[in-house]
Amino acid sequence: MSEGDEALLIRVRALERAIGEIGTTLDERTTCRELAAFLARHLRGTVAVDLRAEPGTPVRRVASAGPSASGGGPTDTGTAPPAPAAAPTSPDRTPELAVPLAVGGEDPLGRVTVIRRGGAPFSADETAVLRQAVRLAARHLGHARRLAATEDTALHLQRALVAEPGRPHPNLEVAGGYLPAGPRALVGGDWFETVRLHFGRSLLVVGDVMGHGLDAAVDMNAYRTVLRDVAATDLPPHRVLRHLDAVVAEDDARRPATCLLVRVDPARGTATFASAGHLPPAVFGADGSAEIVDLPVGPPLGTGVGGYEPATRPLGTGETLLIFTDGLVERRGEDIDASLARLASLRLPAGSGPEQVVEEVLRRLDAHRAEDDVALLAARVRLRPTP
Repeated sequence: MSEGDEALLIRVRALERAIGEIGTTLDERTTCRELAAFLARHLRGTVAVDLRAEPGTPVRRVASAGPSASGGGPTDTGTAPPAPAAAPTSPDRTPELAVPLAVGGEDPLGRVTVIRRGGAPFSADETAVLRQAVRLAARHLGHARRLAATEDTALHLQRALVAEPGRPHPNLEVAGGYLPAGPRALVGGDWFETVRLHFGRSLLVVGDVMGHGLDAAVDMNAYRTVLRDVAATDLPPHRVLRHLDAVVAEDDARRPATCLLVRVDPARGTATFASAGHLPPAVFGADGSAEIVDLPVGPPLGTGVGGYEPATRPLGTGETLLIFTDGLVERRGEDIDASLARLASLRLPAGSGPEQVVEEVLRRLDAHRAEDDVALLAARVRLRPTP
């Protein structure tokens, strides 16, 4: 094997290791540390990685590695990344390379500097490995930032939609809550809604579009829009689901969704339910005890199968109804019956209203650390003042 072929083989093997070692997560600092560690080991020098939080901002030291590295602590600097430095040939000078952290002609995300104190100048092969490893890291960083931007868009869309449900009649107290699964998790299609009906009645809704991401949030909004139009016809809940299922089934691009409807009639003191593949609700009594409502369950929306049935039960004075998505109770590896039993075992302070029920249930079920998004809505018939 010629000297040139041997050098090329070493370079290819180094790049293979770079592909396996750099960009193992979506975390920016981890990617920069992986880049610094790889370069320090392969180029036998001290490496510093400086990153911009966003275009136009100063670079900030996020990672370093090598014999005299400081450990990667954050260090502010307002200087722009310098142009790549030529490898010095004088033995009295310290070889140094600095390259922009970028892919092709894209704006640099920062810069990478390598210093070899008292060592030989950087060879052409070493310079090539440096540039390719940096481009690899920049590609991973750019992908992570684009993904984060998409997640933020979906999360803001969903929060805006969930935060503005319709208004029920004044004879009903309501409180809602929404928790995303985590800052790095793709947002889902969970939502809740209230629709004002005739004769003092209100329709309460909770739903969950299958999947995650921006598409799920957009489909969630489409379901809500169609639901509001259908509910305005004042059909009973099971017929609302039947009509909604038929409309959605005509659009092959629309994702299936589970949904639970509850029509509350304060004058009669009743609640009429209809479920499309959704978990049953809970009712908290005036004494704070909980009960899971037994309901017939039809198929999810979007299948076109239909088959939804109503169920009616009293909603007495002081009782608070709670409807929710599966993220509230489901836990990995646990049977759903056990999950619902845990909810049913809760005993809240006597007289808890909708806001307190939402707060207590989220806290006691540790929903802030749930593995899926959580949407929930609580409602109680408002007591009329005695004359």
